[in-house]
Amino acid sequence: MSSGVWPDLREQVAVEESQLQQLLDLHRPLLEKCLTVEPDAIELSALAALLHSFYTGMENLFRRIALEVDGGVAQGSAWHRLLLQQMTEPGTGRPAVLSTELHERLQ
Repeated sequence: MSSGVWPDLREQVAVEESQLQQLLDLHRPLLEKCLTVEPDAIELSALAALLHSFYTGMENLFRRIALEVDGGVAQGSAWHRLLLQQMTEPGTGRPAVLSTELHERLQ
């Protein structure tokens, strides 16, 4: 995106990215610990909450791009899956947001 295109979207993306980074920074000690020690039940619960929050944040970014750049988001029970597919394909005036490889891993 060029600097003059979609300034509100750029600001929204920056805010969401900042919140995601804060989320990761907050949980970094737990993430590092779990590289060497199996998490207990409380830590697993915290990791599950982290994963849910992170995924929701990314999904918010994708929805904003879909709405503001592509003009809409798929509706219905499969909208989550369709949104990932939409972000894998280039839109009018934007490149693909997700690589094909990442899309496959997320499925």
